[in-house]
Amino acid sequence: MAYVRTGMSRLPAIALLALGLATAAQATTPDQARWQREAQAVTVTRDDWGIAHVHGRTDADAVFGMAYTQAEDDFNRVETNYLTALGRTAEAEGEPAIWGDLRQKLFIDPVVLKRLYAQSPGWLQSLMNAWADGLNYYLATHPQVHPRVITRFEPWMALSFTEGSIGGDIERVALGPLEAFYGRPGDAPLAQVESRPSWIEPTGSNGIAIAPKLTVDGHALLLINPHTSFFFRSELQMSSDQGLDAYGAVTWGQFFVYQGFNKHVGWMHTSTGLDAVDEFAETVVHQDGKLSYRYGKALRPVTTRRITVPYRAKDGSMAQRTFTAYFTHHGPIVRELDGKWIAEALMNTPIPALEQSWLRTKTDDYASYMKVAELKANSSNNTIFADDKGEIAYLHPQFIPRRDDRFDYTQPVDGSDPATDWHGLLPLDAAPHLLDPPNGWIFNTNDWPYSAAGPYSPKRTDYPRYMDTFGENPRGLHATRLLTGAKDFTLPSLITAAFDSYLPAFARQIPILVADYDALPAGDPLRSKLAGQIAMLRHWDYRWGIASMPTSLAVFWGDTLWDEVSKADTAEGLSIYDYMAEKAGAKARLNALLDASNRLQKDFGSWGVPWGEINRFQRINGDIQQPFNDAKPSIPVPFVSSRWGSLASFGAHRWPGTRRYYGTGGNSFVAVVEFGPKVSARAITAGGESGHPDSPHFNDEAERYTTGNLRTVYFWPDQLNGHTERVYHPGG
Repeated sequence: MAYVRTGMSRLPAIALLALGLATAAQATTPDQARWQREAQAVTVTRDDWGIAHVHGRTDADAVFGMAYTQAEDDFNRVETNYLTALGRTAEAEGEPAIWGDLRQKLFIDPVVLKRLYAQSPGWLQSLMNAWADGLNYYLATHPQVHPRVITRFEPWMALSFTEGSIGGDIERVALGPLEAFYGRPGDAPLAQVESRPSWIEPTGSNGIAIAPKLTVDGHALLLINPHTSFFFRSELQMSSDQGLDAYGAVTWGQFFVYQGFNKHVGWMHTSTGLDAVDEFAETVVHQDGKLSYRYGKALRPVTTRRITVPYRAKDGSMAQRTFTAYFTHHGPIVRELDGKWIAEALMNTPIPALEQSWLRTKTDDYASYMKVAELKANSSNNTIFADDKGEIAYLHPQFIPRRDDRFDYTQPVDGSDPATDWHGLLPLDAAPHLLDPPNGWIFNTNDWPYSAAGPYSPKRTDYPRYMDTFGENPRGLHATRLLTGAKDFTLPSLITAAFDSYLPAFARQIPILVADYDALPAGDPLRSKLAGQIAMLRHWDYRWGIASMPTSLAVFWGDTLWDEVSKADTAEGLSIYDYMAEKAGAKARLNALLDASNRLQKDFGSWGVPWGEINRFQRINGDIQQPFNDAKPSIPVPFVSSRWGSLASFGAHRWPGTRRYYGTGGNSFVAVVEFGPKVSARAITAGGESGHPDSPHFNDEAERYTTGNLRTVYFWPDQLNGHTERVYHPGG
């Protein structure tokens, strides 16, 4: 039988002819005819983990195919991300979502996005067109799929969601104060009071780059380890005959690889502590029926825009609310504080942001990556970089407003003072950065950049204070401990480092707790009540493990104490770790251990419980917020919250009706990449690639995920031999 080569795969020629005749017969509209032509230019190869390897003749064809395959894997998550990005969630979820939609629409205006789409360069328009076509073709060929709201995707919509990190800059605006400002008097509040429960996993990620001189084979290595909510991204490969060939994690619905690698370079993004979102306190003047605000010695008019937010009423019908939104040159007004209106300033440059997100996936060395970075449209990510030339690098975000460092931009600044304004953007070399430091390693764990390369790190005193608001964290201390003096790295040993079980936060806190106990008077009742627990913790090596009872006791104790001091640490101006160690006091620390012991006793019958009995991974259904059930199957997880300094992160807690802890965030995608003559990699995704419970790839990676047993990435076509499950054109 004759075969036809289609990108990375081969199909029988007779099958392709039959498919072409069948699809041609179905083409009843110009849109359908165009979609079918595009589909024939794309080949999708699904490997034996269900991961899509998409190849197109052009970059646009590859985008068409990858948008289609994402929809195949989890259309619900694709649509949900665009409901958020476009401010249309209330159309699906009802009135309580109005305020999140209003917040989005203060910054994202479809009228503006359509104009920007028309102004976009032709190459970018072609990608946006292909993206919309791929999603629309999926809906056309899957009539059983019923979108909640978006029944047709338009190319301009891609400009609403251009940055792939979890939690965009817009989400810095708190909904409660927004509702208090824009809600009608007497309205019952709809937006929930926003607080951060103690069990919420710290958001963030780990990135590590190792220079060739520290590796056995003389090749640069890169660790890609984002910490997000589970199932937040797809894993796929997209390639074309125009030179595209990128692999990695793609935030659902976007058309670029957000964290990953190509044949030559790799890039890992970590959430930054840079202050790039500012609040300006505006002095508003009511005069002659008009609103103005003070700026220097002048008054400027407050501009307005009518914003309509449709929402689904309780009876299922559609209703809407219309708001008059207010703006100054600093940005939209988002709340009131002490009689001032607060305007929010943030990066809102959709075209450069989308260009930068796409173009960096096609770079081939540090110089070309930095050329793309000159677009200065990344505000939320630090970057750890490595390439096949052996270069390793650290980049701070590129969108950095130039500000007067006399002012504290972590608080609202006086908008009437022109000196507080942003004065353009800083050049890239004015931000903390590293290239090939002599120590041979670079890392970032969402901590400051001032320890990224040990003694060769950027110096804090050389930069404005707005360059970082995070400081150090326990994961950074852990990474420094692992990397200092280390050598002879291999791809497997970097995986081992990524799952190192040491917990530096407990290594600091537990000895203080033991000393508190030892200082108790002989007759204190806590001596007998806590004798066994202290004996266990006294001899602990501060390492997590499935069978570790001290891990269970320490986590329950730490979480209990965290709850008690989390408000006080803010008032004192200390980190919560410093407060626990220095200010909480012996009584609070020991009583927290007693409370933790009682909780373990109540839930598990003993305060001595193996950690794996408590800490579990469970995936029951494909819901974005799924239920958890102690009676249903789950898998033990040895690693813990990154709060305690674990590089491998698993954010878990009790849920309604459960005793066990079930995780919803932390390690989501993990990859290690070696940049040899031919790039090679291993990776793992939480659960599995598919969002459909009836798919064999819904949960097929779960056990590997919990043990850090990363699978081989099939990057090169010959690696797919013997590992191919299906080859097809979209719609086939």
